Amino acid sequence: MRPAEANLIRPLPLFRDMEDVHFDALMRGSYVQNFPPQIELITEGDPSDFLHIVVDGCVELFAGWNGRETIMATIRPVSTFILAATIRDAPYLMSARTLEKTRIVLLPSEDVRAVFDADPTFARAVVTELAQCYRSVVKNTKDLKLRSSVERLANYLLRKHAAANMPAAFDLLIEKRKLASFLGMTPENLSRSIKALQAYGVETEGSTVRITDVATLMRLAKPTPLIDDPAH
Repeated sequence: MRPAEANLIRPLPLFRDMEDVHFDALMRGSYVQNFPPQIELITEGDPSDFLHIVVDGCVELFAGWNGRETIMATIRPVSTFILAATIRDAPYLMSARTLEKTRIVLLPSEDVRAVFDADPTFARAVVTELAQCYRSVVKNTKDLKLRSSVERLANYLLRKHAAANMPAAFDLLIEKRKLASFLGMTPENLSRSIKALQAYGVETEGSTVRITDVATLMRLAKPTPLIDDPAH
């Protein structure tokens, strides 16, 4: 591990307040690896040997069953995945693959668990991150179960619009096929939903989205912090 990578991950809430001696112990057992695009990093069902930290590039989490596949999340720098499996010493519930050239810090799960037992501040940070992940899962489940496909897409676009500081136009940064999977739709259903949103001020050209009437779109979407606010 080079000091540059250690300096990148030290400010993360998970590591920020832990004792230096324990952070250094984690770094001694870690290493950095570069991966080209479309490389499967982990496979669901495999043992959780490492905690992964994305420091450059992009990683997609996905899962499959009975010949079907769904997108679970997209991970961008600087952030960890999949913490729960590491702490539980349990199999991965999701697979992960790179979407572009990606640099990953790998922390041996055994070392992470040892420091969890030794450093109360680190343990509290782990619990806090796992609690946030749990709340994100609940929000996503509510989004899927309580909203129509058009409402899910409308709220997704409003969240991305806000995250981009409400520009005149913004890029989805995801293939429409993958977006459909993430939102629990078929590609055909996504296409119909996009067309339906034209009446509410949404224009699309390729991956570029323009919201010309935010107020009208919000009246349709009815966003709520209990589903849509990642910090809530």
